Amino acid sequence: MRKILAGLLILGALLPGCSGGTGAVAQSSNGAVEVMPYSPKDSGLTSWIAGFRPRALANGISDSVFDRAFAPVGYSQFVIEKDRNQAEFTKAIWDYLDSAASDSRVANGQAALAAHRNVLEAIEATYGVEKEVVVAVWGLESSYGTKRGNIHLIEALATLAYDGRRGEFFQQQLIAALKILQNGDVTPDKMLGSWAGAMGHTQFIPTSYLAFAVDFGGDGKRDIWSDDPTDALASTAAYLAKSGWRTGQPWGVEVELPPGFNAGLAGKGSKRSPGEWAALGVRAMDGSTVPDHGSASILLPAGASGAAFMIFSNFTAISRYNNADSYVIGVGHLSDRIAGGPAIQADWPRGYTPLTEAERIELQRRLTARGFDTEGTDGIIGPKTVAMIQAFQTSIGVAPDGFPSAEVLARLR
Repeated sequence: MRKILAGLLILGALLPGCSGGTGAVAQSSNGAVEVMPYSPKDSGLTSWIAGFRPRALANGISDSVFDRAFAPVGYSQFVIEKDRNQAEFTKAIWDYLDSAASDSRVANGQAALAAHRNVLEAIEATYGVEKEVVVAVWGLESSYGTKRGNIHLIEALATLAYDGRRGEFFQQQLIAALKILQNGDVTPDKMLGSWAGAMGHTQFIPTSYLAFAVDFGGDGKRDIWSDDPTDALASTAAYLAKSGWRTGQPWGVEVELPPGFNAGLAGKGSKRSPGEWAALGVRAMDGSTVPDHGSASILLPAGASGAAFMIFSNFTAISRYNNADSYVIGVGHLSDRIAGGPAIQADWPRGYTPLTEAERIELQRRLTARGFDTEGTDGIIGPKTVAMIQAFQTSIGVAPDGFPSAEVLARLR
């Protein structure tokens, strides 16, 4: 009877919208089936899924596809914890880059490029995106295919949509993921990815997959999940090409600023030609004028005391993949290193202790209260928060480097 009851409870737990189950099912180390009570969040997610169903069906998703996709879904606390601690937004830039462009990641990238050189050269010829850049995205997103993610994608997206911090965004991703399943591109058991709902070798979110994924291998499928990375790498190049990638233009160049450089001239909104920057004393690290690759901005990712970069429009193209400056610099710098370029030469202010999550939230709250609206107080320092820090610094007459430092928080207090 106990085994039959356990079997019925397992069935109940797997059926979407089933209200007869009383707990989640787990298996102990000795193989015994145990029924654990649902947490309120599990029950809340079940209700949320039932409420989401009409929207999915209204977008053309069939009942059978919906039921099959959501059958194993439960609330994932792991996903929520990861969402609150994204490395691109929580790590100091130097710590992030130490990992993103480590010697081992550079060596593995060069090996991956050599192993897939023929297909990467064909992709570069087709889309105009340099092979080193494609490989760098691959390296940061999945360590060259070794860490593609093993999380049930529908569960991750449902948890994030239900959690509500970016609910509408993740509902859109859910609809797109269900369309991918309905199109037959992949089966639910193979639709695995990261905690954030990104999939495959180069971690496409579902809407990006629908918009940009390509069948470069010619087998009739846009398969970014298999061990063969061909379609994933080509899809990444297609994505960057459609995001405005300019062949032959660097993402950015490390530069040396003159003594007394006005930090108020830095930032993505301030653009000049490399020649105009040179007239202001900005030079490449070897002392030369940076070649004219088009309009450029000066970026100070660690404030006035760290490395400085002259960034071009390809910086923006990479940011379409991930809008965190740390990520874009990571991809760009890793691609340079894979191509044989040097490490970043400037020193970082490594003695600085980054703000805690609570302090970052307080920073955003105090900025917004002062009239510098960060459009949310989630503790994630994205481009909007950086812009508001710069606006606040300008208003009080200090160098507007946009760096979320303890000094800025102290001034806000």
